[in-house]
Amino acid sequence: MSTIQNAASVAETYELLKNKIGNVVPDAELYYKAEIAYEINRIKKEKNAVILGHNYMEPALFHSIPDYVGDSLGLSRIAAKSTADRIVFCGVRFMAETAKILNPQRMVLLPAKVAGCSLAAAITAEDVRKLKKKYPGVPVVTYINTYADVKAETDVCCTSSNAVDIVRKLESDVVICIPDEFLAKNVAKETGKKVILPSEAADGNELRESMIIWDGKCEVHEKFTVSDIVNARAQFPDVEVLAHPECPPEVVEASDYSGSTTAIVDYVKNSDSEQFLILTECSMSDNIAAENPEKEMLGLCSIRCPHMNEITLEDTLTCLREDKYQIELDEDIRIRAKKSLDRMLEMS
Repeated sequence: MSTIQNAASVAETYELLKNKIGNVVPDAELYYKAEIAYEINRIKKEKNAVILGHNYMEPALFHSIPDYVGDSLGLSRIAAKSTADRIVFCGVRFMAETAKILNPQRMVLLPAKVAGCSLAAAITAEDVRKLKKKYPGVPVVTYINTYADVKAETDVCCTSSNAVDIVRKLESDVVICIPDEFLAKNVAKETGKKVILPSEAADGNELRESMIIWDGKCEVHEKFTVSDIVNARAQFPDVEVLAHPECPPEVVEASDYSGSTTAIVDYVKNSDSEQFLILTECSMSDNIAAENPEKEMLGLCSIRCPHMNEITLEDTLTCLREDKYQIELDEDIRIRAKKSLDRMLEMS
């Protein structure tokens, strides 16, 4: 990736991108995108900016302009330590907010006006306050896929890669794990807890070894079904099925492996298998295919996150040129949210 970023011309950028992603991006649009990528990389150096790219970014962006790519946990660590004047976060809003929470001295830019998240929209700070009032003293574990005011009400944040470990390290008989219902159910299974929705929960002994969960869902991962896996294996008996923990528990159970986006990337890289079906945002399959040309990603996943899809090379260029779409947070909320993120990083 550093070679593409240091390309001396648009033509060189195009050739390098064509060698990397020519099998997943049509040539007709590749040169056009190479022009934009070259200009972004040029301005980035002038303005002392660092670009972070989530694994769900479309291939032409993912493989051309980010200085770092990865999942929420990895990018959070990088954002916290960055000394760049500007952090451009090619992801969704809660990710850019996280960067600002951890590194408030830096200008944080999100290359989209909205770039929301169905999970982040599923719960409010007031919802969390009501849960804490109903279950006083019960630790609150909040998925990083939430907005800053929700993080400010929580004890510790988690990601899909460290949720199980954090719940175990809390050593609490009862835990509130919000807002992703499916992630919480998958974590509960691994930690031996029973899941209870707030509307169902009783008091006292009935809460022993329990996990209080929420009914939020990712609009991408909730669409995957066991029948998707069955149909794929019927056509491709040797395929390995990899599922994100935001998928329904029965889908995770039917898969060969479940892990965070970075864990899935590493799994494919280290596996001896030749065919994979990856049950997560579909751009990630294209990005993995570019890194592993000798392996086949089955094109049976066509679910694109509409929020991640708002991040484009065109808008990233505008964002960087104009310092547009800066992330600003209430300082009291930022300070309280940072405590939950700091604790996550300490426990990870």
